Amino acid sequence: MSTTADSYSISELAQEFGITTRTIRFYEDKGLLTPQRRGQTRVYTPEDRVRLKLILRGKRLGFSLDESREIIDMYDPAHGNVDQLNRLLDRIDAKRQQLRQQQRDIEKMLAQLDEATARTEVALKEHND
Repeated sequence: MSTTADSYSISELAQEFGITTRTIRFYEDKGLLTPQRRGQTRVYTPEDRVRLKLILRGKRLGFSLDESREIIDMYDPAHGNVDQLNRLLDRIDAKRQQLRQQQRDIEKMLAQLDEATARTEVALKEHND
């Protein structure tokens, strides 16, 4: 199937986003995408394409599929998507806090490794003297 303004094939979407068709089918299995069918062929709408783009963006930001689904399902252009955008900001803030805590934990662990290295080097030096 060739791309038209109103439909995409699974291989076209996979190629466009640099993912496998298996990945797209996984998102379908999880209920994140619901393509139409023409016989055995999956037909994706522009809305499906946008959802896939948002799923992949959420993944890059570290969101779980459930978190991405929650935000994407709130899409409501009739009301300016205010609730969706506020929820996204909340999720981004939570993710930022989580990553900062992980960063602090990593810094502590690196400091402990540095201390262990120094103690071990001293012990080796004493042993060799």
